[in-house]
Parts: sequence; C-alpha cells; structure tokens
Amino acid sequence: MAQDDTGTLVSTEWLAAHLKDPDLRVLDGTWHMPGDPRDAKAEYAAAHIPGARYFDIDDIADARSDLPHMAPPIEKFMSRLRGMGVGDGHQVVIYDAHGLQTAARVWWLFRLMGQDNVAVLDGGFPKWLAEGRAVEDLPPVIRDRHMTARRQNQLVKDVTQVSAAAKLGDYEIIDARSAGRFAGTDPEPRPDLRPGHIPGSKNLPFPDLLNEDKTMKSPEELRAVFERAGVDLTKPAITSCGSGVTACVIALAMERIGKKDWSVYDGSWTEWGAFPTLPVETGDA
Repeated sequence: MAQDDTGTLVSTEWLAAHLKDPDLRVLDGTWHMPGDPRDAKAEYAAAHIPGARYFDIDDIADARSDLPHMAPPIEKFMSRLRGMGVGDGHQVVIYDAHGLQTAARVWWLFRLMGQDNVAVLDGGFPKWLAEGRAVEDLPPVIRDRHMTARRQNQLVKDVTQVSAAAKLGDYEIIDARSAGRFAGTDPEPRPDLRPGHIPGSKNLPFPDLLNEDKTMKSPEELRAVFERAGVDLTKPAITSCGSGVTACVIALAMERIGKKDWSVYDGSWTEWGAFPTLPVETGDA
C-alpha cells in the first residue's frame, strides 16, 4: 500500500477514516474515451462515494478551444468549483471508475490552479467497491465556499514550447499512450490524426506505473519503470498522451518520486497529430 500523502495519493483506508471530516471534498473525475458507450455522469448518479461531486473535464474546460477538455480559464475553474462547494481550506480527494486514470487529470488541473491540498484515491472506485465500502446515489449538499486560484504556468506546455523542446532535446518528452499508438501501428481513437509520436519522445504506457489492482507502484518501483523506459530523470520532463488525460498519470508518478520539474502538454497528440507541418516519427523510440 502506498504511503498516504494528501498532496498526491491517499489510500481507501485513509479516505474511509476521513470521509466525514467537515473540510473534505470528494470528486468523481471519471471520463471515458471517445467511442466508449459508457456514461460517466449516469454511473455517478447511480452510485458514488458518499458526498462526492461529479467533476466533468469536458465541461470544466476551455470552450474557446477546438481541442478536447483543454485547461479552463482560471475564472471558469474558480466559478465551477465554487458552484460545487469546493474552495479554500478544503482537502480534495479525486477518484475515477477506472482505478487510477482520469482522476489524475483533475488532480493536475487543481495543481495548475495553485491548489496543493489535492490527492488522487489510490485504486479508485473499483478498490473502494471491492472492499465493500459505502456508496450512495444522493446528490451532495452544496455549501458555497470561495476559491482563490493562482495559475502555475510552469505545469503546462503548449505546442510551440513542445516543438522547441523536441528540436533542442533539453526536455524528456514522455508519451503515456500504448506502444502500438506510439509506434503508429495501432489506430488513434480520434479521426484525422496522423499515426506516430513526437520526434525524440519516449514511450511509457501509463498502465506500466500501476499494479494489477490499479493502485500506483511504490516510488522505488516507479523509478525503475522510468529507467526501463529510457527516461533521463535528471532532465525536466514534458508528459503527453492522446488528449492530455493519461499524461497526468505520469505527472503524478513523477511527483510521487519527488521529481518537481515536470509539465503536461495539454493538447497532446490530438493537437500534434492534426498539424501537417509538425514532424512525426513512427516505430519504437
């Protein structure tokens, strides 16, 4: 079991012990891939951890962008979270129905907005259910609380910055997609994207960071996974994936091993793969 840390990862045991704390807020950050028939909002309405709110990454996003669920303007983030009764002084715990996947994206959004008291539930909703813990189908009681946000621009990169990093080689660019998508041999779930990966990037499929029960591996094991993927941990890192979701699992793993100089490429392959003028590599790293 991973050591509980209210800034990165907490166990189901920790959450069960603190579930009735007045300043705890639990969020369901489940999101399903395009083409998946599952309905995350309906699943939340049917059963969720007591008191949990649903965090919709497609809604709490930048509506001005054509790219999916890009990070929202700071004002929109504060407004939406205030409407959910989440604000200053709260300890936030985020889970998802996959185990540990999309909750990391919500964790990153909170960190991007300068919120540090936020953790992902290790093993997520599947582990909570497997342990026979309480669920409910009632909407939470919302009490308004102001949120102060300060965007941490060092935690995000845009396409221009990533392009420069790929040319200069001064960052490790780490791709969380599957080996087949990285190599360009498997199709992308979104149409009109070129196959392959950002030149010079390393492939580390995000499930490699997890145990069989979808909990995150220990810091020692995580370091070994990064090393096997050929990642130079002495360099600053940019994480990428299909649309900036599972890239955040890599970011969370880096935070767990004490590596602070990481950032997320928000547009990820949905942006890079659609630009015909950007270079693309295929095959293994």
